[in-house]
Amino acid sequence: MKIKHVILRQVGPPKTATPGGVRRGPGGVTAKPQGFETVKIEYEEITAPRAAVIARNSEIAAIAPVLPMKLIAPVTTDKTPAASETAWGVKAVGADSSPFNGDGIIVAVLDTGIDPDHPAFSGINLIRRNFTTESDDDINGHGTHCAGTIFGRDVSGKRIGVATGVTTALIGKILGDGGGGSDIVLEGIEWARQNGANVISMSIGIDFPGYVKDLQDQGVPVDLATSMALEGYRANVHLFESLASMIKAFGSFRHPCLLIAAAGNESKRDVNADYEIAVSPPAVAEGIVSVAALKNDQGGFSIAPFSNTGAIVSAPGVMILSAKNGGGLATMSGTSMATPHVAGVAALWAQKLKNSPAFTYTQFMNSLISSATTTGLKAGFDPSDVGSGLIRAPQV
Repeated sequence: MKIKHVILRQVGPPKTATPGGVRRGPGGVTAKPQGFETVKIEYEEITAPRAAVIARNSEIAAIAPVLPMKLIAPVTTDKTPAASETAWGVKAVGADSSPFNGDGIIVAVLDTGIDPDHPAFSGINLIRRNFTTESDDDINGHGTHCAGTIFGRDVSGKRIGVATGVTTALIGKILGDGGGGSDIVLEGIEWARQNGANVISMSIGIDFPGYVKDLQDQGVPVDLATSMALEGYRANVHLFESLASMIKAFGSFRHPCLLIAAAGNESKRDVNADYEIAVSPPAVAEGIVSVAALKNDQGGFSIAPFSNTGAIVSAPGVMILSAKNGGGLATMSGTSMATPHVAGVAALWAQKLKNSPAFTYTQFMNSLISSATTTGLKAGFDPSDVGSGLIRAPQV
């Protein structure tokens, strides 16, 4: 049985590359960005034995079947904005008191696109790339809301954005109405890196049940389909880890870039159910900063009941006020809403660090993670739920 696979190939050791761009061809994407190593993303319809043979090639960093990807959809949506002049999440991460605003930092949002005409994005250079067959604009509204939290300008006197000084943003529409695929996510990440992103924000997850169903629809028995999907799941985690490792290596030489992703909303901690699900891919991959969601509780911040466990850091993710598709504001809840807070804070740290001669991936990552604090968390929290704690913006 032949299945479409994505192949990640690294060409040669790290070096100073000559100027170049992106070439699309039958084999996928070849990226030759200035100052970066060449990465090739290729596709091939192959059997599992053939994939195993290809994996043994020394130039192959990873190979995996293309798995469906889905939006980590908000748990709740409320179109009635809160009365506060500043969104509570902006205050919680300390962005409102930080001397930094993200000026000079490029942030990428890989999601459902953006509403480019929303006042929250006035004056921002939006470099857009549509990886779907839909309209270039955001049909769902999820990407618009996430972008608003990262770098949105004030709307009707209300501050919604963490990094309000960002002037250039990369908007990759990688999810359409029917979702997307792990191949497109990989392309989106590489496109963003090629175009100078310091921070890449993703609120997406692998659709494991969807892949099992796809295999069943092709005539594969359910037990075998589940087994094949599990192997594909593992291979895709390795795929994202391999790309993250490459990005880390590139960042050791110049232009550090961090990958930020939502932990997922599958857990249930309430009176009717009590179970916790681990961080979902791609966020679970090593080298990606996974983000849990916090709510603003009496007595301090606490983990949101839906937030998956095992994340690296946490951020505000319940009743988050941000840009609404078509104009105005709306509140949403989910780890998807927590992730852009971390992406915005990462932009502030990048601004603080960028003029340092030692601005490397490791310095960037360590500064972001070590900023997290358990101060302000409600007593009795589980460290596995909140990771290092609530992410915080640099204050000096």
